[in-house]
Amino acid sequence: MKLKPEFVASLAELGEAYADLPAALEGEPEVSVRVNAAKGARPVEGLEPVAWCPGGFYLPARVPFTFDPALHQGLYYVQDASSMALAAVAAQVTAAESCRPLRWLDACAAPGGKTTAIASALPPGSLLVANEFDPRRYGSLLENTAKWGDPRVVCVRGDAARFSRATGAFDVVSADVPCSGEGMMRKDAEAAAQWSPALVVDCARTQWRIVEALWHALRPGGTFIYSTCTFNRLENEEIVARLVEESGATGVEVPALELPEVVRGIESPVPCYRFVPGRLRGEGLFLCVLRKPGDAPAASLRTPREEKPLRNIAAAVESWLEGDYRLHTAPDGTVYAMPREAAALVPDAQGLPVAMVKGRDVIPTQAVAMSTALRPDAFPAADVDYATALTYLRREAITLDGAPRGIVLLRYAGRPLGFVKNLGNRANNLYPQPWRIMSTHAPATPPQVVE
Repeated sequence: MKLKPEFVASLAELGEAYADLPAALEGEPEVSVRVNAAKGARPVEGLEPVAWCPGGFYLPARVPFTFDPALHQGLYYVQDASSMALAAVAAQVTAAESCRPLRWLDACAAPGGKTTAIASALPPGSLLVANEFDPRRYGSLLENTAKWGDPRVVCVRGDAARFSRATGAFDVVSADVPCSGEGMMRKDAEAAAQWSPALVVDCARTQWRIVEALWHALRPGGTFIYSTCTFNRLENEEIVARLVEESGATGVEVPALELPEVVRGIESPVPCYRFVPGRLRGEGLFLCVLRKPGDAPAASLRTPREEKPLRNIAAAVESWLEGDYRLHTAPDGTVYAMPREAAALVPDAQGLPVAMVKGRDVIPTQAVAMSTALRPDAFPAADVDYATALTYLRREAITLDGAPRGIVLLRYAGRPLGFVKNLGNRANNLYPQPWRIMSTHAPATPPQVVE
């Protein structure tokens, strides 16, 4: 990777903490994962924890994650350690709100790492709306949040400006805004190749447009979390300073991030946190937490008109899930389940795809197999070994011995893997085509990341 001279010169203007950054960006990135405690996962012994994230751990080396069923089961998420800082913020916000249910809007959410980190810290009864503008990235958000399995997460796609109409509807708004990507150059050579001073200016303009729209959606007294994966002040402290000046926002300190390896903001009276490769084991990140002036509960919402699917479909789906959901059927036959409060917040959201209606059959989806809302006794289950699990994840046909005919939930290592329709002599594989493993060069045993 070749760094542009103009970029290297811009780093020199940031201060002594960035003197070794060009050399660090030429090195290899760290490998870290965040464990899904809601599914009972635990890291294998001996992994070093990430200081600012209780569920985060460093791996000694990269492993073939593709061939680990536990990854596809949503037992852990491969995430840069710096990005896990949002988990510390979410835990602090939850404690400050006395662990009451929260409405949280996570904007610019794809691919879903920060969204799932937030979800893991939310109190019971909360709702997390994850929005993504880019249709190409939206698919990864859907897949990753579905695998994580938290039914309180609702994904939507569209411009962040849409939420300017949801005045005061959210207790917390987080925005990991599109940026010039300076902090990701070690992992992404394209970020280094496309960087320019003009790109920085363009990104700052986009960031302010997003921030300005999202600010309206935050209730008075609510928390706003601004982050980027870049280093320059224009996209970071200057955006924060403008928000403070124009809205009266006040900065919030995050004690969990007050660490020697985390750099404070540059010439900013507001607490800002900078993660700099070479000073810590992670990529570049800027983060600032702000509080909106005033104090008022999140705005009340109108309850939308109920549009249930046919009675037999509703009865089947409701028997699978724990919780209270609004069910509706799309024209293509997909049945969606959405927390009722979400239907009022984002009326065009679809929710969790839980089933497909095909003739008289109501077939459960992979998303419901991964959801922690799935009742343990909703479907007959069959346990499979590692080789069979990989065959299933490649979306190939498998054979089950002794399993009943019909829909069967496969389990690997005692946890849900996905559905098949067992015909007796073989089983139709219901794993989503876009998610399937393409490679056949699997190790003889799975990587050991969680247990």
